[in-house]
Amino acid sequence: MSTPATVDPQQPLRPLWRGLLVYRVLALVSAAVVVLGSLAAYRSAAGAVAVLMVMAGWTALSGYAYLRAAARGRIAIADLAVTVAVMASTPLVQTPAQVAADAPVMGSIWTPGAVLACALAYGVRGGLLGALAVSATLLAVQARPQTELGDIQLIVLVGLTVGFAATVLRRQAERLRRAIAAEAAARERERLARAVHDGVLQVLGLLRRRGGELGGDAAQLGRLAGEQEFALRALLTSGPAAADEQGRRDLAAALRTLATARTSVATPAHPVELPAPVVDELVAAVGAALTNVSTHVGPDAPAWVLLEDVGTALEISVRDEGPGISDGRLEAAAAAGRIGVARSMRGRVHDVGGTISCDTGPDGTEWIITLPREAHP
Repeated sequence: MSTPATVDPQQPLRPLWRGLLVYRVLALVSAAVVVLGSLAAYRSAAGAVAVLMVMAGWTALSGYAYLRAAARGRIAIADLAVTVAVMASTPLVQTPAQVAADAPVMGSIWTPGAVLACALAYGVRGGLLGALAVSATLLAVQARPQTELGDIQLIVLVGLTVGFAATVLRRQAERLRRAIAAEAAARERERLARAVHDGVLQVLGLLRRRGGELGGDAAQLGRLAGEQEFALRALLTSGPAAADEQGRRDLAAALRTLATARTSVATPAHPVELPAPVVDELVAAVGAALTNVSTHVGPDAPAWVLLEDVGTALEISVRDEGPGISDGRLEAAAAAGRIGVARSMRGRVHDVGGTISCDTGPDGTEWIITLPREAHP
């Protein structure tokens, strides 16, 4: 029996946003009690009440937007702007005596809510920038800024802490989404494997065996059937390289789908994630190299594909044991209009910011594709 997930993978920060709204309402009530309890002492009682009404209206409006999860980032920035404006109204509604006595600024404990919103929306950076904006405004409106250093320290620490917690929760939710997707894909592969094992795979296996026994053209059909059987088994075992919600795909998993009875593919055990269009171009370039091996070396010629993650770059090598490429052959093919190497390989690799080189000789040919990490971090 599975246990319930501790984090909602779709809305991991929903409980924190709800907690922010509860804090905002309670802080609004507290600030209103402080202002209304000493309303006669204000320079402009009407101005103080107007500021309270702005705070109440914005609390309701921003709270509705935060609960709907609609453009929370932009709302948080607007929240910070409204909070700074509320604090900046302090010299306009308070008397010089109140300002000199370091009376609570307009908004009081309601104002850190904007810092929390920025931290939830943008993580550590948002929390820090929001805290700095509120702190700077607090220093600007107070007559004795040194008395506010304790409050400023608390605001900065709260912004950093909540921002860090928000970042951790987002990462945890992303890992959970990937785990759920991987589990669903594994279940689907298992279902498909059961469905095709007694049908398609057995027919392909029979064609491979009988083709080899009959020889001639039947042997060629048997070989093709064997390659398809191998590819289908690999697909059912490892699954396709699906893109995640950020549009990234595992290059290692995508290359493994190219493995056949004559093509060996070696990749790192860990995922090598890149933007999905980049993965598509690299896999297509490797596929073109393997097609060249089959065409120019022989349909039964073995080939090896190796993916290495060297930290600063990714390297993909495609090697065969053919007779090599004679001098001037690639240039002559390009001049004749054959675009296999010029566009299917070099063009694709260059389009994604990589380079490709060829090391050829009488013992075989090796294509090396290099993709710097800074091109697609």
